[in-house]
Amino acid sequence: MTWENHSVLMEFVFLAYPSCLELRILSFLGVSLVYGLIITGNILIVLSIHTEARLCTPMYYFLGSLSGIEICYTAVVVPHVLANTLQSEKIITLLGCATQMVFFIALGIADCFLLAAMAYDRYVAICHPLQYPLLMTLTLCVHLVVASVISGLFLSLQLVAFIFSLPFCRARGIEHFFCDVPPVVHLVCAHSHVHEQSVLVAATLAIAVPFFLITTSYTFIVAAVLKIHSAAGRHRAFSTCSSHLTVVLLQYGCCAFMYLRPSSSYHPKQDQFISLVYTLGTPLLNPLIYALRNNEMKAAIRRVLTRNCLSQNS
Repeated sequence: MTWENHSVLMEFVFLAYPSCLELRILSFLGVSLVYGLIITGNILIVLSIHTEARLCTPMYYFLGSLSGIEICYTAVVVPHVLANTLQSEKIITLLGCATQMVFFIALGIADCFLLAAMAYDRYVAICHPLQYPLLMTLTLCVHLVVASVISGLFLSLQLVAFIFSLPFCRARGIEHFFCDVPPVVHLVCAHSHVHEQSVLVAATLAIAVPFFLITTSYTFIVAAVLKIHSAAGRHRAFSTCSSHLTVVLLQYGCCAFMYLRPSSSYHPKQDQFISLVYTLGTPLLNPLIYALRNNEMKAAIRRVLTRNCLSQNS
């Protein structure tokens, strides 16, 4: 099936947006506020890490990279959602839908692999503290971040190319706010066991594999921490992982629910809510979780804000 065969269906229409003008305006204002907070919070984290010498460590380098990915991740979808909220026609071309899905899925997968890299960093820091400076070098950190992005892009391209090679039904309506995998796959006419399994395999590689690496890292971490005799020592070791664990549970809970399931369990309204959680909620909560639970991060953000205020007043 080639792209020319899709000439009958060159556009999709989003059906999840409210039809009432008042609701559309409220939705626009609410999403704009959340998006502004997401951009502000993540930019503050990136600036703090790049300007504070004491934060030039692997853990904060990964955190800064995670915030950078979150900024790009939301930029792929949210501006388009805001534009559609105020427009009477919520239309996207076939190529536009495929492009949006490629980058949205790629950055989401990169997010998952980067969380696995952060778990490995915590494993080395807690289980091999003396070798930590030798093992977690800046070169390795850069390679892990680049590998996360490349892996995400490769897996996303494979998945999206497969989905858009399938024949779509004549119904053009997507029961969603943007081009995500479940609502678009729901429009495919050639539903078969092979197609469903192919999507599940891609989702498993993207979600379950990094989650397995995270689980393995934390198994060794827990075993090492339990050997610490001091209660204060155990608390200090666990506190360095608590923020990361909170983000992992939030991210993987939503992703597993959306992608690691058969298409027969697709429920538009329920999926729309879950997609809003991992598209807006997770990128909003990440900087809050890391900033509020990390004194160094809070102090660095305060210094960045203070310097900015002083520079504006001078």
